[in-house]
Amino acid sequence: MFQSLLDSVTVSLENQDPAIQLNGCLLTFRKPDFLTSISYEGILEIQSMGPKVAEELDLLRQELLDMAARVEQNIDDAIEALKSRDRDALQKVIQNDTDVDLAELQVDESCVSLLALRQPLARDLRFIVTTLKIVKDIERVGDIAKNISKHGLGILEEKPLPFPGELTRMAEISKKLLRIALDAFVREDVDLAYQVIGGDDEVDLLHKENVRCFLDMMVADPSIIGPMTQYLSVNKFLERIGDHSSNIAAMVVYMIRGRDVRHPKKQRLLNQTKQDSG
Repeated sequence: MFQSLLDSVTVSLENQDPAIQLNGCLLTFRKPDFLTSISYEGILEIQSMGPKVAEELDLLRQELLDMAARVEQNIDDAIEALKSRDRDALQKVIQNDTDVDLAELQVDESCVSLLALRQPLARDLRFIVTTLKIVKDIERVGDIAKNISKHGLGILEEKPLPFPGELTRMAEISKKLLRIALDAFVREDVDLAYQVIGGDDEVDLLHKENVRCFLDMMVADPSIIGPMTQYLSVNKFLERIGDHSSNIAAMVVYMIRGRDVRHPKKQRLLNQTKQDSG
């Protein structure tokens, strides 16, 4: 009975309000401004959003990328200021974090507005959900730039010590992963996203190697324990950039494929539990 009713449904979307013909009865309804097309493939579904919504989504994407650019610059400035022992530059990075926080609030507001007023579906909805997730990781990378600078100010109070070359390499790899993750988001490139997820393991390995190296240096020369302790914290901050980059990449996979690849071990455990309970 239900299938016979569906088979009799026709939808008209000419230059007028849509009409449904159901078993000889003509039903009309007002077409929302944002609706551009409806198709019938066993169900009725929205195929695309109007041009105004597309513009708003593009604006949201640009807000996020502008915020990410600020964060990347803050990371670069923090590392360079730490290398050159530039107190004023370190303090400037700390002050600039306020702009990052305000940018996060703007992105959040734009996402909520789109969800409330446009009621997006399918790919557009996943894009907004992904943006809400990604903006948190970008903001936390911004906090890392601020924290590196704060520890940099502490290092300036300690015995002068050259910036460890191990951290230079760590910083370069971590920043590269962040850049690739953001490129994956812009290009909607799953392969790039998986490249970041795999690359985070290299950052984790470097972090552990640096910890062992720094501890050995402190044992050999106790007079550098003060600054090297601060550098240990910087080492951890750089490792966290890799983690946040991996999170961003995982959300890009979700946005494109609709599949959550975060916490794979826990996902496997959850799936096994569901199978056992079933």
